Amino acid sequence: MAGSTEPQARARRFEEEAVEALLAGYRPLPGVYDEMVDADGKPRSHWTPLLAGLAEMGREEVERSFTAADRHLYRSGVFYRVYDDPTGGERPWPLSHLPLVIGSGEWRALARGLVQRAQLLESVLADLYGPNELVRSGAMPAAAVAGSPEFLRPLKGVDPHGGSFLRLYAADLGRAPDGRWWVLSDRTQSPSGAGYALENRIAVGRALPELARSLNVVRLAGFFQSLRASLTRLDRSGEGRVGLLTPGPLNETYFEHAYLARYLGFVLLEGEDLTVRDNQVYMRTVAGLKRADVLLRRLDADFTDPLELNARSRLGVPGLVQAVRAGGVAIANALGSGLIESPAMMSFLPKIGRQVLGEDLILPNIATWWCGQPLERETVLSGLDDFVVASAFGRPMRGAMARGPRIGADLDEEERNELEQAIRTRGVDFVGQEAVHLSTMPVWRKGKLEPRPFILRIFLAATEEGWQVMPGGFCRVSESRDSRAVTIQHGGRSADVWVLDERPVEQTTLLPAAGQVSVRRQTGPLPSRAADNFFWLGRYVERAEATLRLLRTLAGRLSSSAEGGGGSIGKLVGLLDHWGSVPPELMRGRPSRLAIAALTRRDPPGAIRGLVEAARNTASVIRDRLSPDAWRTLEDLAVSMGEPMPVGSAEPDVYDRADRALRALSAFSGLASENMNRLSGWRFLDLGRRIERGIAVCRFTRSLTAEPVHAGTLDVLLELCDSQITYRSRYVMVEAQAPVVDLVLLDPVNPRSLAFQIDRIAAHLEAMPGHHVDEPPKDEERLAARLAAAMKAYEPADFDAARLMEIEGQLMALSNDISGRYFIHRSPVETAWGQLA
Repeated sequence: MAGSTEPQARARRFEEEAVEALLAGYRPLPGVYDEMVDADGKPRSHWTPLLAGLAEMGREEVERSFTAADRHLYRSGVFYRVYDDPTGGERPWPLSHLPLVIGSGEWRALARGLVQRAQLLESVLADLYGPNELVRSGAMPAAAVAGSPEFLRPLKGVDPHGGSFLRLYAADLGRAPDGRWWVLSDRTQSPSGAGYALENRIAVGRALPELARSLNVVRLAGFFQSLRASLTRLDRSGEGRVGLLTPGPLNETYFEHAYLARYLGFVLLEGEDLTVRDNQVYMRTVAGLKRADVLLRRLDADFTDPLELNARSRLGVPGLVQAVRAGGVAIANALGSGLIESPAMMSFLPKIGRQVLGEDLILPNIATWWCGQPLERETVLSGLDDFVVASAFGRPMRGAMARGPRIGADLDEEERNELEQAIRTRGVDFVGQEAVHLSTMPVWRKGKLEPRPFILRIFLAATEEGWQVMPGGFCRVSESRDSRAVTIQHGGRSADVWVLDERPVEQTTLLPAAGQVSVRRQTGPLPSRAADNFFWLGRYVERAEATLRLLRTLAGRLSSSAEGGGGSIGKLVGLLDHWGSVPPELMRGRPSRLAIAALTRRDPPGAIRGLVEAARNTASVIRDRLSPDAWRTLEDLAVSMGEPMPVGSAEPDVYDRADRALRALSAFSGLASENMNRLSGWRFLDLGRRIERGIAVCRFTRSLTAEPVHAGTLDVLLELCDSQITYRSRYVMVEAQAPVVDLVLLDPVNPRSLAFQIDRIAAHLEAMPGHHVDEPPKDEERLAARLAAAMKAYEPADFDAARLMEIEGQLMALSNDISGRYFIHRSPVETAWGQLA
């Protein structure tokens, strides 16, 4: 017996020593609660297995695992946007690799408190937009409600469809020095972070898979499954069609919007994707109008309807409030639910909790004094040094408050006097809150553990069985020891949250069981805006490719000693000028200088940098519909094209950069060709490419076959149309105009020829939604058919400058017809070709 316990004792001692070595130098701030170690510096019991696992892995393996997590986030394209960043603002997602660990017993207590709070907030919203007993009884001053910009008077007396104001609720929590959890703020408008929490879990799970399994970390999928089910039940169309309404790609958390829409199986929508007809909300899709009965809202309520709410909004849907009023759409969270987020509300919630629920709040919020009341105002002013002063309703403030909440003790004399005067003059705009010293958790820095303050956001979903709490959350960790700087926008990081269970965790997944999956070959409706962006992505990519071929060919001719005259070079420069690729003031300069300008300048509309950035920006709007590889190819290309050319660059440098960029675009085209299903999105992408390539071929041919035709000019045309190898295999001779023109214009099997582009355009249009063989063809179908028939009748000698100009104009008209049919939805057009579904 003693022999069997001795190895176990040695193993325990080794583990304890390894953990002690890992904790060496870990020093929490005095008087601050630390999540990982107690006041004596000993690890808390629920942290010990994680620490032991890290110690067993060793520093080098831990570093490799964390690098793998960062690599996963990069490859998945996870980002957030910094609003005040002049460079564009997209940053890689900042993961703090160590999770916050919460024991099962503590988690159950947190969950009970959060469910109770969610029930209270739902009751408060129902009263304030309904009978208003809280104001009538004096439990809440009318000014604390009416003074909030989130109190939406057009929604007064409107019962939300489905009966709940809140479908998704989140609370920001902090732990006080005595170990108690406090609610720092409520998130009821459109809580963000749940998607990032899911990505954090996936990334950390890849870094520490064995630890996550052995510690019985509760999975998140069940929460999202319940959220999806609760929203889908609100859909009265029976099609399970739910939209996620986003402000668009310039929003700081747009990645999360796209990610959640894809994960939950919802349609990602912007305001322009929607229209209201007869108090019903419809999606504008390439197949006509489709009903949208349910919207998960990530757009602030004030911006959702420019008719009845914020008239300056360009993000919303005119008539949406009337549709809500008539019960034509369910919106989660309900419009006006952001009212409960205001800090002023926090000063009344403890008393209201006792009045409404008949009990004290399990999770109290931080003590708050609304300065719209005389006694509370004097309390704040008399002890200003000890209070954090904030906007009562979340409005931007001026003067000393322009930078956000301020601690009175941090103000200089001028700021203090200004703030005191503002509070005395208009106290309703201010609250005073107790200063909070947040608890700390460990972060991994340069091979060792360091304590950092954090804020924990936990999410709850309203279901038929009651409120369900996400077993985890979104944890924001400060980069410094300053507990007031816990924000992703200003350098903070995000951590996963591990909730431990005593029993093995059920392997819940959002995916249905294998035997329950029905066969589907469609991916849902394609919004017209997404189709428009696919179309223009194709055009921008093809235009960039044509310009790069021009530059590469020009650089090659300039470097070649075989170039005897300036004929073909002059025509290439003329094409760049016609393309708008170089500034007009440089047109009299050396051709090599023009080529460098076309590669590096941003101001000419047809310069490469502008075209690549336009392609990237267009792709960013539909990146939820592109593979990560395709997106990264465009992103990497945009970055590389922004790099300065070497000092003293010459023709070979231009050739090399253009050649590398062409290979990147070829990679993107290959990914689109091989990885995208042949559905409407791919067809619009390819339509854009085919139209743009057809226009380019017309311009190349018109310029390079015009008199005089210099030696080597026809070879230049073959190079620009990527048809040299085919020509050489057919004609073992010098270039002759008739066979060259036949190959680049009329050959139906040459994927670079004009005829091939027109045939593909006609085929795409016949496969579009709304095409019916028993109905007359649409305008764009007729135009494409006429072009295709004419190409079959032409001979090489039939093409002169006028005919090529005519075909180029017809391709542009075809582009306009496609836009008018599928992208620009006016009421007469919709009733003509779209059926209300």
